[in-house]
Amino acid sequence: MSTSDLKLIAHLMRRAGFGATRQELKEFVSKGYESVVEDLLHPGDPENLPDDLIRRYHPDHSELRFLYSAAGYWLYRMITTSNPLEEKLTLFWHGLFATGYSKLNQARSLLNQIDMFRVNGLGNFSEILLQLSKDPAMLLWLDNNDNHKGAINENFGRELLELFSMGIGNYSEQDIKEASRAFTGWTLGNVDYMAMRASKDSIWPYGRIAWHFEYRPDDHDNGEKTFLGETGNFNGEQIIDLIAKDEATARFVSTRLFQFFAADTVGEKEQETIESMMKSYFDSNYEIRSVLRTLFNSSYFKSEKARYSRIKGPVEQIVGAIHLAGSYSTPTIGIEEVAQQAFYMGQGLLEPPTVEGWHEGEEWIDSGALVERTNFASSEVGNLDSPGVRTMIQNICTNNGGSMSPETVVDKCLDMLGAFDVSEKTLSALVGHVSRSGNIDLNDNDEFENSENRLAEVFRLITASPDFQRA
Repeated sequence: MSTSDLKLIAHLMRRAGFGATRQELKEFVSKGYESVVEDLLHPGDPENLPDDLIRRYHPDHSELRFLYSAAGYWLYRMITTSNPLEEKLTLFWHGLFATGYSKLNQARSLLNQIDMFRVNGLGNFSEILLQLSKDPAMLLWLDNNDNHKGAINENFGRELLELFSMGIGNYSEQDIKEASRAFTGWTLGNVDYMAMRASKDSIWPYGRIAWHFEYRPDDHDNGEKTFLGETGNFNGEQIIDLIAKDEATARFVSTRLFQFFAADTVGEKEQETIESMMKSYFDSNYEIRSVLRTLFNSSYFKSEKARYSRIKGPVEQIVGAIHLAGSYSTPTIGIEEVAQQAFYMGQGLLEPPTVEGWHEGEEWIDSGALVERTNFASSEVGNLDSPGVRTMIQNICTNNGGSMSPETVVDKCLDMLGAFDVSEKTLSALVGHVSRSGNIDLNDNDEFENSENRLAEVFRLITASPDFQRA
């Protein structure tokens, strides 16, 4: 097993998942890079923590009525899944098609949307848009339940074009109006919102049951529409077909996927890879799986330039640290507190700040969020009581008996954290810190506990470094 192969797979798993343990990386390397990519792109049984077990300890996870309960439920899935790309891509769609609890007051419907992303996320982009357009949480979030024949509401039509598929500059204001007309009659079942608002009565008990999609043909505008230069009696499905086949959509989707999985910024070299992704988009009839395959197998993605070129989002930071530590693999009362930690770091699951989602990249690490990120990762990965930390220390002790120099200590700790690399400046600081207390002697029984604590301290220092904020 070469070091270069190991580091390439580690890079892939940080991007296509939430990182991997040293043992997992060893198994992935034995399969080969391309085979691992295909496994990620074709998820099977997630083997995640089962609902019946979760509900024994979390009665609130039965109804999933409240925000932090629902966010904690999703975190369990991210932490324990065998399909990391499936969850990572679901997180991507959640950020792109941002829908929030603050307006809906309905966590179960938000999780239904998350389930929809999970099921359709690797498939045809036009099908993703179609399911999104029928999604009850989105219908309410962008007011399409108030979009009526003869009295259109443009909120969904506008964001469908601006934020979800094409981007500003690739459509006209008239296109927004025509798209909105095509989606009239697409509304919520279970409750008559117009009557509720007119009477100002409470919508309880309907407010917190999971809504369903309803099409009302008598409220649909069947008139002729001109959209993106084509004219016809378009309905919502046909509008989506026209959007999906547009070159602007291919560029928009490919660019956003590139920025989430490859690099925060896009320059000339990066644009070449995006062009290849666009070709795959059309060649595969808009299949996201094919677009991601092209990205992950590209020379750019495999290059040194691509590594550590993204700032981890808060959820990536949290789930990655927990995965290394091996905590929360069984029902744990504190999972709702973990969900709150993500909120404090700036990425509250199921509660994006606006329809734009979150501003990513370096904006993740402002002065307030950075402290939260550092403290959380350090406390998880430096906790000697966590099974993953115990395993990492045991592996170091078993494979490196005797006295270890400060340089060796730091190298072994970086390796255990997923073949992680740091800058020369950080490396020098870490070695300097360990050197103050001299070598670590794993053969000295009287000093063994102290040696374990020193190794855990190195883990904490690495996770507190600027380098650990990047993926």
